[in-house]
Amino acid sequence: MSIFVTFGGDYLDLGNYTDDYNYTPYVVDPNTLSCEIEPLDPTVALTLCLLLIGIFLLAVPGNLLVGWVIGTSRQAMTPSDVYLFHLTIADGLMALSLPFWAVALLKGWIFGDFMCKFVNLIIEANFYTSILFLACISVDRYLVIVHASESLRSRQRMCSTLLCAAVWALGGALALPALFNDATKLESDSKKMICFENFDIGNASFWRLATRVFRHVFGFFLPLGVMVTCYSVTIERLLRTRGFQKHRAMKVIIAVVIAFLLCWTPYHITMVVDTLLRFDLVRFDCAVRRSVSMALLITNSLALLHSCINPVLYAFVGVKFRRNMALLFQRKGRQERISGSKFSRSTSQTSEGVGTVL
Repeated sequence: MSIFVTFGGDYLDLGNYTDDYNYTPYVVDPNTLSCEIEPLDPTVALTLCLLLIGIFLLAVPGNLLVGWVIGTSRQAMTPSDVYLFHLTIADGLMALSLPFWAVALLKGWIFGDFMCKFVNLIIEANFYTSILFLACISVDRYLVIVHASESLRSRQRMCSTLLCAAVWALGGALALPALFNDATKLESDSKKMICFENFDIGNASFWRLATRVFRHVFGFFLPLGVMVTCYSVTIERLLRTRGFQKHRAMKVIIAVVIAFLLCWTPYHITMVVDTLLRFDLVRFDCAVRRSVSMALLITNSLALLHSCINPVLYAFVGVKFRRNMALLFQRKGRQERISGSKFSRSTSQTSEGVGTVL
């Protein structure tokens, strides 16, 4: 999921010729000209750079705090806690890649070919795992509310760790095409580099289409279908129960689905349009393609907001998390007071000993 989106050789018409080598005069057709990369407007680049830095500053501390509270809790972790803990790892790792893209927006890719592959591999793997863990949480909440039983909960705890391992393995496998990213010189500016996917084996169009199909299916439609199905049944069950807690649960569920849609739908719609343009399934228009390229850049940046929204939706809004966080800080405060009093007594005893000697 490279921040930079360009139009490569897929759009280039090499000329007009006949089979008997009698070349006809070349006529420039504006509809078949290559779409050259235009320099990003400095204001847009600076705005997107500040947006990425802002997401980084919010996502990293937020996910660290959530992971710390969940990991140090004295209570047994539920399957949702396990998925949420791994979700914070995925979102945190994704956020750690943002400073690289923020610098690249202003200076181009200055970190070399290896880091181009490595950073894209990290962000692509955690793009998949983050969304798949959201689906796992929706399934767990469905099972807890709709099919609540102690035997089922014990089996869920046993399976949650294995499922997390499977999600990480699947995310890593789906992210392997990120290794095709290369640090490439910009055609319009030979001094500036970009980090961009370059399928240099086999049919480049096939590889690009395949990776995008996987991204749409496993990175959007499949998790969204699971979330909508599970949460629809869960809300229907909550509506038939009594108690004020159901209203809080419904608000969180609705907020989760809305946040997911608002963050990721624009990006995937724009990606579908870009795919249609690349495979000439819609009318060729260089101006439209440049607009789509800019839209991908913007919607990709906005989609990354989801990494800092997740801690708020899944943790800070939850009563259980706030209670555990308060207990953790109280325990931390007591430990500091105890260690402080011990230090004071030790200092007092040492002073008395010194006074006796003197």
